[in-house]
Amino acid sequence: HVQLVESGGGSVQAGGSLRLACAHSGYGGACMGWFRQAPGKEREGVAAIYSEGGTTYYSDSVKGRFTISQDDSKNTVYLQMNSLKNEDTAVYYCAASRYDCKPTFYPSVSESDFAWWGQGTQVTVS
Repeated sequence: HVQLVESGGGSVQAGGSLRLACAHSGYGGACMGWFRQAPGKEREGVAAIYSEGGTTYYSDSVKGRFTISQDDSKNTVYLQMNSLKNEDTAVYYCAASRYDCKPTFYPSVSESDFAWWGQGTQVTVS
């Protein structure tokens, strides 16, 4: 059983930065992804990393501003968010899939392939 616990959310001014962390226990999954859901909108995948090799994938909305990384020694996946915009406001979720990010996350996101999800952490940009 995989457990995911997100941390690092909070409130920040536009243009600022935050770093989210996702600590996982046991098997972290082949593909670790970050998703977000804003009020009244569908959940979207924003970034993913293939645990073996570290290949990363980003949505167009965050490419160049967000960076996903992993620290295997800490069983943690990070999402560094820079140049934050108001539209980045959302609940951010960490998720794990037993499948490779390609094609689970790229070129299109298949949420059903992500079997394990964290509880979410709120990010508010104002």
